[in-house]
Order: sequence, then C-alpha cells, then structure tokens
Amino acid sequence: MSISVNNNGEDAEHPRERQRGPVTLRRSRLVEPTTTDQRLLDARGPTDWVHTDPWRVLRIQAEFVEGFGALAEVPRAVTVFGSARTKRDHPEYELGRKIGGALADAGFAAITGGGPGAMEAVNRGASEAGGLSIGLGIELPFEQGLNPWVDLGVNFRYFFTRKTMFVKYAQAFICLPGGFGTLDELFEALTLVQTKKVTKFPVVLFGRSYWEGLYRWIEETVQGEGKVGADDMRLLHLTDDVDDAVEVVRDAYRAWEDAH
Repeated sequence: MSISVNNNGEDAEHPRERQRGPVTLRRSRLVEPTTTDQRLLDARGPTDWVHTDPWRVLRIQAEFVEGFGALAEVPRAVTVFGSARTKRDHPEYELGRKIGGALADAGFAAITGGGPGAMEAVNRGASEAGGLSIGLGIELPFEQGLNPWVDLGVNFRYFFTRKTMFVKYAQAFICLPGGFGTLDELFEALTLVQTKKVTKFPVVLFGRSYWEGLYRWIEETVQGEGKVGADDMRLLHLTDDVDDAVEVVRDAYRAWEDAH
C-alpha cells in the first residue's frame, strides 16, 4: 500500500501540526504570524476582539457564575411562565397574582422571566404574600428591565444561560397563557423530563380554554402517530384551579424529597 506524500514531504494521513494551547493547527492553519502571548501583551490593534467567540465564552461563563451565585441559596421554587403582553386589567393578570400568592403561602419562591404582563402578576402576588419573588430577565430590544415586584433579579444576555437557571432552581413549571417564549420553555421542560435530564418535574398548563387545543393535538396527533408515549402525556397537567396547580407542585416536591 502506498502512502501519499505532499510537496512538503508530509505524510497526508499524519500532517505536521502545532499546538495553540488545547487547539491543534494543521495544513493551511499551521503558520500563524504571532503567538497568543504576543497578542495578549500588545496594546495596539483593533478592539473588535471583545466581540469574538472566545471572548463570548468568558461572558457566558460569567453569566453562569453570577446566576449560580445569586440563586444558590434560593429555597424550593417554581418557575411560572406567561405572556409579557397580558394587561393589568385582564383576568389572566389576576390569576397570575393568585398563583404567585398561593406558591408563597405553600412555601415556594416564584421565579419568572422578570418582565411585564403575566410575569409581573406572579411576582406581584408572591411579593404581596410575603414570599420570595425572583425575576430572571433577558436582554431584548423591546422590553425594559425587570418589573417592580421582583425582589431578587438577575439579567442575562443569553437565553440558554437563563434557561438553565429556570430549570436548575425550580421544582416545577407552571405555564400561564403565553406566546413563543412560553411555548419554548414548555417544550424544553418536557424534553428534559422525557429524556430524564431532570426528574420529578411536573409541567402544569394553567388555563384550559387556552391550552386544551394544544393538549388535544399532542394527544391525538403526536401520541396517535406514536411520536410520544402514554407516559409522556402524563408529564402534562391541565387545570383551571390554583389550588390544584399548587397541589401538583407539592406532590412532586414530596416525591423528590422521598427520592433524596
């Protein structure tokens, strides 16, 4: 068997290489005009390095550190999602307040996305009931900071960092009527539970008239075609009753305590 050799006398299957820390450089990337130390110590040059991917990694790391540090001592908690567009005079706003208050009365902190609408309602209800009201905000072009009822707030640049905090520090999700953001969090939670990345983690769909069409579609079409199983459908709990939603959360927390 012949081994091809290139013009530089290299074995094509084992080309020359050099290391840049943990990174391996071969072929056209082999030659670099400067070293990492040179680039670090050179004060001249463009400032666009702060927008490069390696620098973003440090920002992402910093977000995780800040989030973990701020939330590490949070007691048992429930993350509640819902539309930022819910008006204060809408019945869903009052439901959000009741859910926040009921969670506080049951000894759970309430975590939301920290924005207006349904999120504000839940934070308000929790705070008014004397519970811990937490808001995990996100940098968006059309939303302005955390709502005034957040007692402990953390702002994030990256959705995936924020999502980790929503799941890591909660024992359940409650989904009020909402849009794409709520749907995103709903299906991410279901995927994590289905694949056993998290356990004993109920997902409550609050508001039958809003969610029942989606629930029936999943049941009749997705499950009907074998894309999910009957056990997967039991991950969802559909209700209109605040006490029922909180009881589902309590039962799951008791099961989690028994398992630990």
